[in-house]
Amino acid sequence: DDVRRLDIRVGKILSAEKHPEADALYIEQIDVGDEEGPRTIVSGLANYIPLEELEGRMCTVLCNLKPAKMRGVESAGMVLCGSDNDEGKVQLLEPPADAEIGERINVEGYEEPMPDPVLKSKTQQKVWPRVAEDLKTDGEGRAVYKGKPLLTSAGTLRCPDLKDAPIS
Repeated sequence: DDVRRLDIRVGKILSAEKHPEADALYIEQIDVGDEEGPRTIVSGLANYIPLEELEGRMCTVLCNLKPAKMRGVESAGMVLCGSDNDEGKVQLLEPPADAEIGERINVEGYEEPMPDPVLKSKTQQKVWPRVAEDLKTDGEGRAVYKGKPLLTSAGTLRCPDLKDAPIS
């Protein structure tokens, strides 16, 4: 199943700042357990989550997308969030407080993930959109893929205030 090809990990936002070239973007330094240190990730959260609410927060990061330049800054991943388009609400997909930074996310009932190193070919780049169609929060705000919970060793990922919402 394509979901096993994704490298989704627990991260911690070490710092965040406004992108100098784009009002809707933040540039974050996120620890996802890489030996080289934190990753630079550009996200479109500026219109939804105040800057001061990001620093120090645990988050969930898709780590094996092909790096992409966003307004001149290379982004090495994507912060996963739930969203309610009707209300314009976006929330970080939160791991449990005692989840380990860098820990890989599993889907209940699926074998361990076997992620591609980087999803860079044309066929590999279709993996994330296909999985995203079936990734959402359930009626209790828990992250699910095809109805099965997304798990860390410490428990389920959640968007506490978003029910039955898409995750991307």
